[in-house]
Amino acid sequence: MTGLTTPWSRSLRLSAPIVNAPMGGVAGGILAAAVTCAGGLGMIGVGSAGSQELLQREAAYPRAFRLQFGIGLLDWVSARDPELLEAAIAAGPALISVSFGDDWNWVTRVRDAGISTATQVSTVELARRAADCGFDIIVARGAEGGGHGEPLVGTLPLLEGVLDAVAVPVLAAGGISSGRGLAAVLAAGASGVWMGTAFAAASESLATAAARTALFDAQGTDTVTTTVFDAALAYPWPAKYPERVLRNELWQRWSTKESLFLSDPEARAEFAEDRGSGDSKTVHVDAGQGVGLLIESRSASEIVDDMCDEAVALLQQWISLRGE
Repeated sequence: MTGLTTPWSRSLRLSAPIVNAPMGGVAGGILAAAVTCAGGLGMIGVGSAGSQELLQREAAYPRAFRLQFGIGLLDWVSARDPELLEAAIAAGPALISVSFGDDWNWVTRVRDAGISTATQVSTVELARRAADCGFDIIVARGAEGGGHGEPLVGTLPLLEGVLDAVAVPVLAAGGISSGRGLAAVLAAGASGVWMGTAFAAASESLATAAARTALFDAQGTDTVTTTVFDAALAYPWPAKYPERVLRNELWQRWSTKESLFLSDPEARAEFAEDRGSGDSKTVHVDAGQGVGLLIESRSASEIVDDMCDEAVALLQQWISLRGE
């Protein structure tokens, strides 16, 4: 791998300015360890159905190898189970992120424990508030991103506004799946990338074989934002955070039936059976608009190496053009 670092990545002793997004149900301890070994920062996602037991089980893997890692929590899940934050601190990560909410009372406590803090933002105003609150890292998550988020502004215009508004390191998230995307956001001034979909397809992720097949078969236009799966699974996500998923047969069958989950007791059972069929055409898969760049299963190391090599080549090319 060609060396590629930023002041922020060097401060964490990373050899690549890449963080895997803490995707619930996908980003476990093995993926986190693999990303860290590749030079980035591996994150463990607790997710909507998260628990202290899950957190402790997944964190045990990178800890066993004395690898640094991060933990990502959800605001509303942490509010439901305050002990999750305690368990996250006790696991000894390098970074804790709590996103999709604005209750940031936890920040001082985590920083006092010697752990860096991060949160995802969808507007410039929220980024300013996060910087004023003392966050070490702000993740500018654009509307292109997979999974849950507030789809208000595209990644590049959001990143531009956030970089102009705050002085803390900013990571770019949303639709970035290649070295071209990495080079673009670094050239804009980002300190690194927070990347989900490409790592969801990595060989070390917890994604099923059917989910990986669906990701490789999809194009960038094959995603849609929806709340139907949260309704079906009874996850109390705030309505302003829909989920970007692959538009497939499962979504098509259920996207107009969300009200059934409130009125029909059998609807959830029917949905669960449909969702659990294991077919790549009916699997529930979060994916960002960069999904069309995924063509085959690769290891986390290959993903990080290829992205950094491509980004360095492009950045060097642009520097040489400027010199002319």
